[in-house]
Amino acid sequence: MALRNIVKEGDEILNKKCRPVQKFDKKLAVLLDDMAETMRAANGVGLAAPQVGILRRVVVIDVGEGLIELVNPKIIAFSGEQEGSEGCLSFPGQWGIVKRPNYVKVKAQNRSGEEFTVEGKELLARAFCHELDHLDGIVFKSICERMLLPEEIEASK
Repeated sequence: MALRNIVKEGDEILNKKCRPVQKFDKKLAVLLDDMAETMRAANGVGLAAPQVGILRRVVVIDVGEGLIELVNPKIIAFSGEQEGSEGCLSFPGQWGIVKRPNYVKVKAQNRSGEEFTVEGKELLARAFCHELDHLDGIVFKSICERMLLPEEIEASK
């Protein structure tokens, strides 16, 4: 496993749509392992492949309930609403208020290509939406209601 560089604000790759994964091979396994290690080293709860410079539909998430690897994920159901602050490893130190569903169900493939579904509420639902948005070139700053001021960020810690 290796740490990968996280793409930062201003890099055009963050606004590009990712292509589906078609080969479920060792290269994909290495990418997933590297992404998980990179996410953890940066104290993140999610990381999408374009954030490490790869235009593939691959996401890793860990909100404290264990690592979830999603290959070619799609949201197939959602309900409710939540509003809260979001940040992003590609936008260090920046936070904004974003509305998301409170419940999300995702259909994806694992690193071997087998299909599965996973459900999440609250923070996990938010993480699913945030990371899957990255796969379509959508960053949280483009959909947030407003960015938080530095003193608001400090007060929320």
